[in-house]
Amino acid sequence: MSVSRLSRPYAEGLAAGVLRYQRCAGCGQAQRLARHACPACGSTDLRWHDCAGTGTVAAVTEVRRAPADAWRALVPYTLVLVDLDEGTRLMGHGAAGLVIGQRVSGRVDEAAGQRVPHFAPLGPG
Repeated sequence: MSVSRLSRPYAEGLAAGVLRYQRCAGCGQAQRLARHACPACGSTDLRWHDCAGTGTVAAVTEVRRAPADAWRALVPYTLVLVDLDEGTRLMGHGAAGLVIGQRVSGRVDEAAGQRVPHFAPLGPG
């Protein structure tokens, strides 16, 4: 898989088992996608940060048709959008049965030979 220079820090985080996000050093706005400039203030001083991986499920879908042969053995699987506590949103795989509004914790997992975010229910505590 080809990784752009812009998203390389995110991919390197996945390889190291860490979820990362971008935040503007100028205004503090967390970015939902890797960007060259902050859409809130225009600053190009965007920095990568490790995140705790905790958040709230914003959307859930079950994939029943593999997008490629490598994913066929995983079908059906769950994908989620999670609003991270750091103020950004991240898409990843999710444990079966997750629901919108549920608190989750993320980690990096292996799926179809790739390192991907994976979210599971946040335990008590």
